[in-house]
Amino acid sequence: MLKQCPNIPNVNNSELTPLPRDFYNRDTIEVANDLLGCWLVREINGEQMAARIVETEAYCGAEDSACHAHRRRSPRTEAMFGPAGHAYVYLVYGMHWLLNVVTEPVDSPCAVLIRAVEPTANEDAMRAIRQATGKQLSNGPGKLTRALMIDKALYGHDLTQRHQLWISAATPHEPIVTGPRVGIDYALPEHRDAPWRLWLKDNPWVSKAR
Repeated sequence: MLKQCPNIPNVNNSELTPLPRDFYNRDTIEVANDLLGCWLVREINGEQMAARIVETEAYCGAEDSACHAHRRRSPRTEAMFGPAGHAYVYLVYGMHWLLNVVTEPVDSPCAVLIRAVEPTANEDAMRAIRQATGKQLSNGPGKLTRALMIDKALYGHDLTQRHQLWISAATPHEPIVTGPRVGIDYALPEHRDAPWRLWLKDNPWVSKAR
């Protein structure tokens, strides 16, 4: 049976409909801001899990030296050059899949990284998949993809469709804090120090950024 927190929508009903493509086809930093508080919904074999997005990072196209599209277009980054609202999933350190949402018009390769989520529905199922204690379950980008079984199979997935993986509209949330992104020491100073990491203030599920 689906277990969820009180006073939140039921993930099995129409309250959690996917965000439309127009939501994503906008300025990347605005999308990164507006995704906070939204619901990331994962459906596997008819069972649904959901988590509230509490931390994001914006990657702003070919001119952003921290963005994968900065160097060149490649098979790995092809999804970033396509329509907004699709998933860009990639592997880091040979072991962690990271989930990004493509933003802006076609051929403007931008995306928002989902850095941390707060389980809100069917947390038991998430913990059965990723056996971690407390907030270690999903307080980081590689952790949340394991807990929600997100990997290369969802590369290019259309998040505007109510199937397998989607994001639904935000609920009221805490104030937003911004700061530099994580793990981009290779980037130019103006990009390395840009306040393009965003998170919900005082939310305990935000990652322990290093």
